[in-house]
Amino acid sequence: MSNIKRIGVLTSGGDAPGMNAAVRAVARTCIHHNVECLGIKRGYNGLISGDIMPLDNSNVSGIMRLGGTILFTARCDEFTTKEGQEKAKATCKYLGLDALIVIGGDGTFRGAQAVSELGVGAIGIPATIDNDIACSNYTIGFDSACNTAVECIDKLRDTMLSHERCSVVEVMGRHAGHLALYVAIACGATAVLVPEYDTDIDNSIIERIRRSRIGGRTHFVIIVAEGAACGAHALSEKINESLGIEPKVTILGHIQRGGAPTARDRVTASRLGQYAVNLALEGKLGRVVAMNSGELFDYDINEALSMTKGLRESLYDNMNVVSW
Repeated sequence: MSNIKRIGVLTSGGDAPGMNAAVRAVARTCIHHNVECLGIKRGYNGLISGDIMPLDNSNVSGIMRLGGTILFTARCDEFTTKEGQEKAKATCKYLGLDALIVIGGDGTFRGAQAVSELGVGAIGIPATIDNDIACSNYTIGFDSACNTAVECIDKLRDTMLSHERCSVVEVMGRHAGHLALYVAIACGATAVLVPEYDTDIDNSIIERIRRSRIGGRTHFVIIVAEGAACGAHALSEKINESLGIEPKVTILGHIQRGGAPTARDRVTASRLGQYAVNLALEGKLGRVVAMNSGELFDYDINEALSMTKGLRESLYDNMNVVSW
């Protein structure tokens, strides 16, 4: 064990269900090893300004079931500058932080990379509903967001089926279609549009709706990732022009980020949080923790950020074969 006496933890970027479970795991693991844990509020803004709260058994008790993050989260333009990063380093020195654990996505990890280069040992925990962290098969919040979206679409299907309508549903995913693809399979969508693939609208969607109607179906659900080349409203207009039916567009938006985390996200966050603290205690800093095939791993932060992650072709194939 290294001489780690005080660890800071923050959440940054878009919130994800399970972040609180990760914060709790970090705090509880610190307490177990007699290490002081400081919660840093409002992401890198709080790291610059010194906006902190001590974390102990009393104030992390019961937070695992809560959505959002008790530490709050925010994007910080100042931190993208060298001056802002130097301020953050100074705050870490003033507070006596021996390690910093950051919970978030790609942008959060780039912040951790920046402070690591300045000598502040940081460890990243992947938490984003987009599931787009390349070094990890799974990120905290993905399962919860999928379940929220599927529940909403199932309810939407009830009313759309009654009126024999076509539903075009936009889910989150600016640069990654993992959420859209998974949700599309789970709700039995007619088709899906994702940023990773160019889709032939006429053959892959219009003709698929037409064939489904000939086969006896009267209601169709199309899932669109917000970053897909053809947006939900544009697709709706195209369907209307080609088939003479008027689709109803539903934008699920930020509701996908809210709500209590699922059991999978609570357990994953608990495991990753403990693992991150253990790495710090071993003196292994400048790392990103990851979960692959249910096992925990860690990567050098520079290596982790250089990786790329695409959609699983087997899932995309499954969607096109079984969903109509």
